[in-house]
Amino acid sequence: MRNRILALAALAAIGSPLAAQAQSGVTVGRAPVVVDSGPTIAVEQRPAFRDYVVEQRVPAFRIQDRIVVGTTLPEAGVTYYDVPQRFGATTYRYTVVNGETVLVEPRSRRIVEVLN
Repeated sequence: MRNRILALAALAAIGSPLAAQAQSGVTVGRAPVVVDSGPTIAVEQRPAFRDYVVEQRVPAFRIQDRIVVGTTLPEAGVTYYDVPQRFGATTYRYTVVNGETVLVEPRSRRIVEVLN
């Protein structure tokens, strides 16, 4: 028992990185990992999906912001459409903004993928 206490004290004295990380809550040198909740359209299905969007003549919307993943679209003025089952089961919706077809998380209106 005494040896275990001495070993723990020695680890604390030398500043174990694990102990420091646990105490400070800061991780140095690593970016946060973001995991999206739903599957997107498979890469091999994307050309057919782009053709589908063109065939549907979905009206394009214009916004001032750049179209990038993470952008939140406006609450009003943008219409979102269901992705047909043949392109895979997805919880996302799609729309066309500034000439780009995008997948959007419907509750937050956040762009999760730009389909070029």
